[in-house]
Amino acid sequence: MNFPDFYEQAPVVQTRDPFAATLGAAHGGLLDYHYVDAVRLAGHSCPTVAGAYLIGRAALRALYPDEPAERGSIAVHMPAPENEGTTGVMAQVLTLLTGAAADNGFHGIQGRFRRTGLLSFADEREGEAILFKRLDTGVGVAVELDVSLVPGDPAQSGRLAAILQNRADDTIRSAFAEAWQARVRRLLLEFADDPRVIRVTPL
Repeated sequence: MNFPDFYEQAPVVQTRDPFAATLGAAHGGLLDYHYVDAVRLAGHSCPTVAGAYLIGRAALRALYPDEPAERGSIAVHMPAPENEGTTGVMAQVLTLLTGAAADNGFHGIQGRFRRTGLLSFADEREGEAILFKRLDTGVGVAVELDVSLVPGDPAQSGRLAAILQNRADDTIRSAFAEAWQARVRRLLLEFADDPRVIRVTPL
């Protein structure tokens, strides 16, 4: 695959999806998600995509500490409207990991396996924490992301300006891409379990 090697070194999110098991889509319904799955979904790799991936991982580990998370049995609430900033991008990654979908999700079969309505958005900004709740137990967590501890290359703004103004040569473009992914790499491999970057609070 034409991806940076560190994608496969990133943490794996383990889930079990009863609907997948019922349909025979995965043996035992076990679905492991890798960072590259989020990249394929989003079409790019950035701190937002990586951050959403790590937020989902942290939430599922907190809600299901001793077993794979049950995909499709978790409600997710985003703290901002879906069209604000990167909220929609993050929500898509969280749908991938949790199965929680907005009004366009699967409606279920005779009351089972429903995904629609499990993902909700605030009408206006409510803070930074994304809320996750198990449907079976009602246990929930709030998860926040702070990437300020993973600074980028200060030369990036100049490189990006050159790219957007169509005056960047191959050297500048290559330097920008390498520095961009270097920050994503640090976030995924060095800070995935850092509570200063990924803050989990029980509800």
